[in-house]
Amino acid sequence: MRLAALQYRPHKGNPAASRAALRSLIYAAGEEKADLIVCPEMATTGYIWPDAETLRPHAETPDGETFQMLSQIAAELGAWIVCGFPERTETALYNAALVVDSGGSLAAVYRKNLLFEADCTWAQPGSDRTLIDTFEGGLAPAICMDLNDEALLDWLHAHRPKVLAFCTNWLEEQLPVHLYWRWRLQHFAGYFVAANSWGMDGTVEFCGQSAIFGPNGVPLVSAPRTGDGILIVDTDEYETATEIAGSAGPVTGDT
Repeated sequence: MRLAALQYRPHKGNPAASRAALRSLIYAAGEEKADLIVCPEMATTGYIWPDAETLRPHAETPDGETFQMLSQIAAELGAWIVCGFPERTETALYNAALVVDSGGSLAAVYRKNLLFEADCTWAQPGSDRTLIDTFEGGLAPAICMDLNDEALLDWLHAHRPKVLAFCTNWLEEQLPVHLYWRWRLQHFAGYFVAANSWGMDGTVEFCGQSAIFGPNGVPLVSAPRTGDGILIVDTDEYETATEIAGSAGPVTGDT
């Protein structure tokens, strides 16, 4: 299985331009034969919005233009795609993620459960977790602040998905973000695919450093603090290397 994380800075308030840029990055990941491609949180619009009414014109229903684009690409590539977007219903907005299967069908819409303070100006929280039966153990989406939720860690322990697809806009806090993520995931036996944004969104800065971790938070590959890009990990190669190294002693990793 080949996993891809896209580090990407969207065009603020311009979903059409954001989709065009995402299309190019997703196709590039497809050229690397990725089986799963994870995009950042709110990847079509940017993250910081003062209120729901300002964001609503850019938000979409789950069958909207972003899904239509991802559906076509997923079917063409034969890859799963997870992508953050602002979901619109008749009565509310949600910080959500589309999960599109390798045939182009909508497998799930996940809504962020634990809201960050910047979500609270416009979003309602979700209430459900999602486990999709694929990748020999399951695929679970999560969004940014969810990683701080003890309920998510308990759920991961109970359900043990093979992959946690993590769409994020993790803030630049001048702290070693990978060490924090690894600490949170030290008992998670699956793969963690973190797709982050970077640069400024108004007065808020995101830290980049998208990453893919192996089981128990072992870092496999990471991105720099700035710049769009693609991370790829072949899990078969990692697991083979782990088995070989395991015959001689423990395997360790560092960021």
